[in-house]
Amino acid sequence: MASACFVSGSSFYYNKFHANSRGFNICKPLYSPQSISMAISMDQPLARRSANFEPSLWSFEHIQSLSSKYNGNGYTSRADTLIDAVKRMIREVRHPLSTLEFIDDLQRLGISYHFVHETSYLLEMIYHNFFEAQDKWNPMELNLKALGFRLLRQHGYHVPQEIFGTFKDELKNFKPHFYEDMLCMLNLYEASYLSFENESILDDARDFTTRYLQENLENILESLSSLVTHALELPLHRRVPRVEAKWFIEVYEKRSGMNPTLIELAKLDFNMVQAIHLEDLKCASRWWRNTSWDKELCFARDRLVENFMWTIGFNYLPHFSGRETLTKVNALITTIDDIYDVYGTLDELEQFTDVISRWDINLVGKLPHYMKICFIGFYNSINEITYTTLMETGCLILPQLKKAWADLCKAYLVEAQWYHSGHTPTLKEYLDNAWITISAPVILTHLKILTSISSNEEMLQGVEVAKNIVRYSSLILRLADDLETSSGESARGDTPKSVQCYMHETGATENEARRYIEKLIDNTWKKINKERAGANSQILREFNDGATNLARMAQFMYGVGDGHGCPELTRPHVLSLLFNPIEEVL
Repeated sequence: MASACFVSGSSFYYNKFHANSRGFNICKPLYSPQSISMAISMDQPLARRSANFEPSLWSFEHIQSLSSKYNGNGYTSRADTLIDAVKRMIREVRHPLSTLEFIDDLQRLGISYHFVHETSYLLEMIYHNFFEAQDKWNPMELNLKALGFRLLRQHGYHVPQEIFGTFKDELKNFKPHFYEDMLCMLNLYEASYLSFENESILDDARDFTTRYLQENLENILESLSSLVTHALELPLHRRVPRVEAKWFIEVYEKRSGMNPTLIELAKLDFNMVQAIHLEDLKCASRWWRNTSWDKELCFARDRLVENFMWTIGFNYLPHFSGRETLTKVNALITTIDDIYDVYGTLDELEQFTDVISRWDINLVGKLPHYMKICFIGFYNSINEITYTTLMETGCLILPQLKKAWADLCKAYLVEAQWYHSGHTPTLKEYLDNAWITISAPVILTHLKILTSISSNEEMLQGVEVAKNIVRYSSLILRLADDLETSSGESARGDTPKSVQCYMHETGATENEARRYIEKLIDNTWKKINKERAGANSQILREFNDGATNLARMAQFMYGVGDGHGCPELTRPHVLSLLFNPIEEVL
């Protein structure tokens, strides 16, 4: 895509959309002269807050200097040969448990997208032969039940929790030193995280297997201990697929009886997809360089690479063409968020919100200089995304984008007003606004547009159908963010977050509040699971995958600190996922 330009004769969007404008001086005042002079007086500099954000670790020159050798025809030819070999293996698998284990390995290695038709056919057959009716699953061994339940629910099949109605009786004779028994317990543990609300059998299974695995961890064979430890830290269902693939490739390679064809394909595919990601990042980096926001708006976080990392989490597949667009969206959000959270005065923010809500370039003249830069760069970027989508799909998406961004800025303003008035909201009042200010609805609006729309009507219908999972994914992102960043933000005097709101409202201790927020996250995951099960079209399933991955990225980026705000925390993952290929690939 072309880079966003500010007010200059070279800007296509400035020429196209503002040809009739005679300059910013024709704008009518939006507020009283007194409020404007207080907000943007050029005579007296305003005292502004500073968050002392750490600088970016990744310079433009460094990003542009990176390259990968894994994008040549020789690697493509070898990958095609390996893919054909794996397809033959899939056809040769006969036992249902072996089939499910093979599908699971393909998913965790990050290469299952090559075999969608083959695995879909196998899952359909397994469902009808073993899981469709109670008389079929009653005599089934627990390990097959557990692994089948997880994979089938993941792929949208209706499998009731009653399949585990007698799981406690089945576990009476399990011994921790038997590999098969421990693997069964691990599979049941992982299956329990696909539960819906009010599924008490699965809740009991989760509690039981968690205790069992923790108590017997020392007795587990080394070949299984890493999988169990990994699962107890965070279940597979809540892990980011691309991050999991990198980790699992290393684990699978050490497994006794590992398939050499699978491991070669997984490594080669990882490096080839990484090469595509790198080119996407370099394109986004050039756009970011052209905005000059890293210099002109230096009070804000410069997190271009981290913003790109989020898009890898949303969808890492090589055929997904929206990573550059979503990186732009994330970068715009990061800067605008810092304007509202840290830098802008309340009068300025009220004006800025009004200008964005009206989407009128003629109103920008009364904004302070830094807001002029921000608004015009933002305006041009969103119009550019709109124009590109119109040319590629025939769909005019600007009304949907304008509403999503206006809603975000209005919600930002509410938090700014709370801050300036010293108001501490109730937890409900806070969350009703904060699920928007976390910015996920804006991100997911763009993501929805990027997932195979053919008409404006279809897009609007899709947005309506997907509204629940948008809210749930947004809520998990908000709560996960709050758990790791609220203490630091509270220390610098920001608006209270969910932890502080719950403490203020109920008198709870911080530990009690954190446990309550963690429970909210867990319950919201169950709601996401239910929404995923109700997806009735391929387009909706693709979008739901992206929304679910956003929730997964939330727990990844904020699992051990503020991974978005503190670049050192994310640095190892940037190197692992984006810059350093897996070694020993021909």
